Amino acid sequence: MDSLVPMDNEVQQGFETLAIHAGQEPDPVTGAVVPPIYQVSTYKQDGIGGLRGGYEYSRSANPTRTALEVCLAEVEGGVRGLAFASGLAAEDTLLRTVCRPGDHVVIPDDAYGGTYRLFAKVAEPWGVVFDPVRLTDIEAVRAAVTPATRMIWVETPTNPLLGIADIAGLAGVAHDAGALLVVDNTFASPYLQRPLALGADVVVHSTTKYIGGHSDVVGGALVAADAGLGERLAFHQNAMGAVAGPFDAWLTLRGIKTLGVRMDRHCANAERVVQLLTRHEAVREVLYPGLPGHPGHEVAAKQMRAFGGMVSFRMGTEEAAVRVCERARLFTLGESLGGVESLIEHPGRMTHASAAGSPLEVPSDLVRLSVGIEDIDDLLGDLEQALA
Repeated sequence: MDSLVPMDNEVQQGFETLAIHAGQEPDPVTGAVVPPIYQVSTYKQDGIGGLRGGYEYSRSANPTRTALEVCLAEVEGGVRGLAFASGLAAEDTLLRTVCRPGDHVVIPDDAYGGTYRLFAKVAEPWGVVFDPVRLTDIEAVRAAVTPATRMIWVETPTNPLLGIADIAGLAGVAHDAGALLVVDNTFASPYLQRPLALGADVVVHSTTKYIGGHSDVVGGALVAADAGLGERLAFHQNAMGAVAGPFDAWLTLRGIKTLGVRMDRHCANAERVVQLLTRHEAVREVLYPGLPGHPGHEVAAKQMRAFGGMVSFRMGTEEAAVRVCERARLFTLGESLGGVESLIEHPGRMTHASAAGSPLEVPSDLVRLSVGIEDIDDLLGDLEQALA
């Protein structure tokens, strides 16, 4: 996939160039090449209403956060980026901006557990109706749309079953219904996939994951394709207040600079891990969109640069899955994903426990890997001993 977007001077610049430079001009006073951390709550005004650069209070805007938001918009090819305190804060702000009681949303039938909890425990009591649907079946999605549908919410790849949705196809369904297509691009990152170029209206990120990339900061983001929607989201970001702090924004901005080179290594290591797992007699099934037999392989090959660093596999029994998680050593047992270090988890008992007993309950024998950027031979050796 082409990762080039136009700049103000009409020169096309590549992803890595944008990630390092967009929103990050050297400081005009000192020449510092890295944006400073503006650890400040308020700003001196040049007379009543005379704001310097539009800054008055750091909930409304902060120069460090602005740098991150500009960079996020550029690398996703959008017109407005907004940075939040967490991915779920971004999701909640989007929901309350677009939806009202009585509105309807289509979500994936294998959505992230935290997203499901937000819809089931927060949005639904508020009055928003939602239906989990198999998003790989475009006709099923079309059938689920009602006159009250305001959004089709997409994850691709999904968490943790690594399903693939056709972004362009679903954009057509959403727009035919007068609804928005929202794509959670956390697993792919803007380096591997740019949903706005395929017709999506809003991209959601947990920037905690691949964008931050070092397991040292929690954050979220929205990127809008339309300026008007971007303004509405910015109003609610300020009104609701769950913004990224300046140090968190700085850490995330630092992380995004190396996203491209990190993702190349994540993907290369994941492919080697998949080769091991598919040959191993103890593994029942491997879920990875890079496998030719994966039902979403062809769509993923069209809309992604590569197939990502997330791998899931099934062990046949819950006991076997738990045993592998507990035996791993270099793959750290932990939640989250997308950091430079490799992680292993049991989704049914950990990240997706909130979906237990629901239509989104994950298989009990499932293991999820976030394949890091360590030496691949060390990672393969750890998996071999964990599976033995």
